[in-house]
Amino acid sequence: MCGIIGYIGKQDTAKDFVMDGLRALEYRGYDSAGLAILNDQDLIFKQKGRVEALADNIADFKINSSIGIGHTRWATHGSPTDENAHPHFNKEKTIFVVHNGIIENYREIKEKLSAEGYEFLSETDTEVIPHLIDFYLKQSGDFAAAFSAALNDLEGAYAICAIYKSRPDVMYAARLSSPIVVGVGDGEYFVASDPSALIHKTKKVIFLKDYEIAEITKNKVKVHNFKEFSKAVSEVEELDYDAEETSLGRFPNYMLKEINEVPSAIENAIRGRIKADISTVKLGGLDAVQEQLEFIDRINIVACGTSYYAGLVGEYLIEEIAKIPVEVQLASEFKYRQEPFSRGTAIIAISQSGETADTISALKKVENYGILKLGIVNSVGSTIARITDAGVYCHAGPEQSVASTKAFIAQVTILCEIALSLSKGQSKLYQPLLEELEKLPKKAEAVLALSDEIKTLAKKYANKRDFLYIGRGYLYPCALEGALKLKEISYIHAEGCSAGEMKHGPLAMIDEDFPTVAFTCDGPLLEKTLSNIEEIKARKGPVIAFATEGNKKIKSLADDVVYLPNTVEQLQPILSVIAAQLFAYHVAMEKGLDVDRPRNLAKSVTVE
Repeated sequence: MCGIIGYIGKQDTAKDFVMDGLRALEYRGYDSAGLAILNDQDLIFKQKGRVEALADNIADFKINSSIGIGHTRWATHGSPTDENAHPHFNKEKTIFVVHNGIIENYREIKEKLSAEGYEFLSETDTEVIPHLIDFYLKQSGDFAAAFSAALNDLEGAYAICAIYKSRPDVMYAARLSSPIVVGVGDGEYFVASDPSALIHKTKKVIFLKDYEIAEITKNKVKVHNFKEFSKAVSEVEELDYDAEETSLGRFPNYMLKEINEVPSAIENAIRGRIKADISTVKLGGLDAVQEQLEFIDRINIVACGTSYYAGLVGEYLIEEIAKIPVEVQLASEFKYRQEPFSRGTAIIAISQSGETADTISALKKVENYGILKLGIVNSVGSTIARITDAGVYCHAGPEQSVASTKAFIAQVTILCEIALSLSKGQSKLYQPLLEELEKLPKKAEAVLALSDEIKTLAKKYANKRDFLYIGRGYLYPCALEGALKLKEISYIHAEGCSAGEMKHGPLAMIDEDFPTVAFTCDGPLLEKTLSNIEEIKARKGPVIAFATEGNKKIKSLADDVVYLPNTVEQLQPILSVIAAQLFAYHVAMEKGLDVDRPRNLAKSVTVE
């Protein structure tokens, strides 16, 4: 949600870098964009709409400057308008601020500042920040002190980048519960809310922590904690992916590119971690907490959206393989529940970005409970990776499309590895799963080869208004995830349910214009799912089935069948969801929609 970009350096190329950065952040979802450049003219441009429209509007301006900030806004307070777009500024237009997050006490601050004679031009919470800095600047005459004082007044979640006309040689950045990173260059520094916007310039970064301010010049960066008024250690880390990974290459959009990267995402998730020939699974990220894991008797998985559905698959895996009871909760609900915990409970937080606000809040709820906190994230150095006791990285590479695809597959793969690790080799599934995990990338490639077949089906059904997705056992979470994918990128109403729940309500919706996508891979519950399909067909409902190759019976029941490679029941969700992703993708493309940036959604949900 929203995106911040900033540049300060020895080159007069701030405008070019900021515009390139705004383009790199478009995948996060936004409705307006803007930038502020400090030079003789102190130029600020902002407007509703796309980054390219902004680029067209400033094309005729010769803007040479070595410092500038930019922003892509996803509306929270106030509708998408030119006035509500960032950057925001004080009355004299000497202080410019871009901000991600929500200022919860902005109304109180706005009232106090209005009483002091300050006037506001927008509906946003962000606009109080430059005015508040201005208020303290008039008292102290020192911008750094004024910036710190303003931050101490703010409540909520924020990442902020600010520049000041009288100090064009310095840029300030700060964070509280919203990500911001400083990129380290040669005689230049970069600021962004997402490191993917920096990797075409540098792989060396400093991740700011909560309550930290970075004071950045072209030659150095100083970090201190504005809450404790103490110097902070600014560790330079190296990003683990390259600029090439964020380029489209031969693909028309990021979603298709990332679906096609699923085989390599599986390989990266298992590389160095499992060895079937010597019957071992080793998760280095959990080494430091092995002693605590010995005493775990209950696991809570907390996540949101697609990661939540991955967690549901993980629940089946851990309970069946490791024999440890698991509860999966939506992070947004978990943080407000008053449930008992024992010291034998562990929390597993799952998030692609590692910055999901609700999941971070869920972890903070239990930070003083004395229980083990684990993370499964894709983004190295992210907040969840930092505030958990240990965890396992997905290593799926950057994911740009809003709808998560390869990250979901990597999460499920890692949850299987965690289940195997916790089983200590005692499960009868241990060796078969190790062997099958190593075969899975090739089988994923076989599913991708079905893309044209699935595209034909998508064309047939793209004009339908509603869909039902059903599955049982390990395939029930697939139904939920498949329905989510379809509705978030095609805007077709879809719901997922357990096939066994059909007669308890959903069956009332079925008619000849309400198709069902059924996950019918071979397994102990297949016959029961086929009976549910019979109920649908008796009401003239069209059925699309994803089935295991060789299953002839399904042909007589379903209107259309896509055959998937045979695999063990526990790994069927991985192959089934790839097929569901392709179906949703081709339906959305048939409708002419932007699959990478669906309306009203953002990639990284960093506010509640």
